[in-house]
Amino acid sequence: MAAHNDTKMPARSTKSKGGIELYTPTYFGACTLGGVVACGPTHTSVTPLDLHFELLQRVYSITDPILHQVKCRRQVDPKIYSSNLSAWRTIYAKEGLRGVFFGWSPTFIGYSFQGAGKYGFYEVFKNLYGDKLFPNVNKTIVYLGASASAEFLADIALCPLEAIKVRMQTTLPPFANTMREGWGKVVSKEGYGGLYKGLYPLWGRQIPYTMVKFATFETTVNYIYATLGKPKESYNALQQTGVSFLGGYIAGVGCAVISHPADVMVSKLNADRQPGESGGKAMARIYGNIGFKGLWNGLPVRIVMIGTLTAFQWLIYDSFKVLIVSFFLPALDFANGVPKRFHWAYPPPGGIEPSQVMFALARDETIEGLHCG
Repeated sequence: MAAHNDTKMPARSTKSKGGIELYTPTYFGACTLGGVVACGPTHTSVTPLDLHFELLQRVYSITDPILHQVKCRRQVDPKIYSSNLSAWRTIYAKEGLRGVFFGWSPTFIGYSFQGAGKYGFYEVFKNLYGDKLFPNVNKTIVYLGASASAEFLADIALCPLEAIKVRMQTTLPPFANTMREGWGKVVSKEGYGGLYKGLYPLWGRQIPYTMVKFATFETTVNYIYATLGKPKESYNALQQTGVSFLGGYIAGVGCAVISHPADVMVSKLNADRQPGESGGKAMARIYGNIGFKGLWNGLPVRIVMIGTLTAFQWLIYDSFKVLIVSFFLPALDFANGVPKRFHWAYPPPGGIEPSQVMFALARDETIEGLHCG
């Protein structure tokens, strides 16, 4: 441990128009916006695969759009297409580009809401658990707890749109042609409760998924740098971005595997649950029909979809947070070279620039000797 040093950097004004201080409502709002940008467009971009996947799940069972559309249809009826390529060709030939991206609107809105809650609440709970309630707990445990809490709330916003999307993509002819039509049909026949009948299995799918997504990413990235044999700082921005993308993809594979059985069940419940049937009874009946093997139907397609999604989401969100570092910098307490609410337990070895502190904090990297509070 370095010896204590009372030398301080020259004091500067911390007031600056547009400056964002870490762990304030403005900061959490920026992270929420980052979640919208990271999740809404990426999930929508894979609508075609999701449609294919959902149809596959109607008989066996999988969820997300290009990837998602193919995934859904093949899960509903495994014999409907001979391959993913034939699926897209058939859909495009019969329905055009609109058919390939069928269900994009509930996907975009639903996963934008989910991304806002997932990333925004994650930052809130990470600060609450790690810095305020349990400051001495292992960071991985904090990541797991914060991500689980955030996803629990985010799925409440996602569930109604996910229910409509799955019904649109898993029925032939389609349950509804637009999100608005689908919403109206569900509410008129089943009430608002019909929009949430898949909530429990959605939690079962998404909470483990998100815990793996957040906790695995940092561990994977650190392992990659350790394998490369050089510190992260020795690589340029493009190379670091590549490592982040690879780490996100690897984390995505784990997410896909751990959440797949519940994903299958979500699609089956939304498409095949009988009126008045309890969730437990419906899941037992569905499992009796598809068996353990059926819970894993479509997994290779979902690994490709979720791996790609997770990689791009981490890339986008990480880049977004680094981008707004330029807004964080004016809110630094330059008297100590760290953001407000932080302090050094002892001077860092070799010194560290304020900009380095901010970039590290934006990426949730550990800084030896820096404490919050």
